[in-house]
Amino acid sequence: MSHRPLALVTGVGRRAGIGAAIASRLATDGWDLALSWWSPYDERVHGAADPDGIDSVVAECEHAGARVSRLPVDLADPEQAAALVGRAEDDAGAPVTAIVMSHCESVASDFATTTLESFDRHMAVNVRAPFLLVQAYAARLRAGADAPIDRRRVVALTSDHVGFNLPYGTSKGALDRLVIGAAQELGDVRVSANLVSPGPNDTGWMTDAIRQSAADQTPLGRPSLPSDTAALVGFLLGPDGGWVNGQLLKSDGGFSAR
Repeated sequence: MSHRPLALVTGVGRRAGIGAAIASRLATDGWDLALSWWSPYDERVHGAADPDGIDSVVAECEHAGARVSRLPVDLADPEQAAALVGRAEDDAGAPVTAIVMSHCESVASDFATTTLESFDRHMAVNVRAPFLLVQAYAARLRAGADAPIDRRRVVALTSDHVGFNLPYGTSKGALDRLVIGAAQELGDVRVSANLVSPGPNDTGWMTDAIRQSAADQTPLGRPSLPSDTAALVGFLLGPDGGWVNGQLLKSDGGFSAR
């Protein structure tokens, strides 16, 4: 029987993604993992899924000593989103101690080109699904789930994008308020809830020109990497991260301070 706490991490389908880096970091830090992803999203948005990505991530995490559950889920479906925490606990045979939400719907468009369907999908995946995940997590803790009280965390990835990435940026603004609300409301079960903004992150989408532009605009001279974001998430979920609560933290090498 494992004595490692269980973290539910969403958005782990692509090996080059931030979710994969977070999963790897948490496995090394002593967490068991329930990993969710949705390949049809990667096919639609990135042009191709990464069918070997989840296998690679799971193998790496298991090598670090983690027990890993695989939970493909369409977070645009409210029933699937509402059931995910329970699925993770059933599969692992242990309570979810922390949730890291690194999934998103992200399709760039502006006022003129955003369709109602796209706007609603962004809100469903980026706001409604996190609401349902945190709601289910809090209900289980209040019902007496035996999750280590000093490691209870909610972390969500956010973004500064607004104009010309309108539905994504709008939904991330709502997500920010949702997570800060969790920081206020979940104190009775000793949950710390925070947001991490990675800035422009080199997850495989950057061209050489974009990569150079991001480096030029970042005081520390390079774009952010998934491992940079994972390092901050690892700290927040660690034994020294619990007193940080209700914050939006930027892990972007100073890009946003320029």
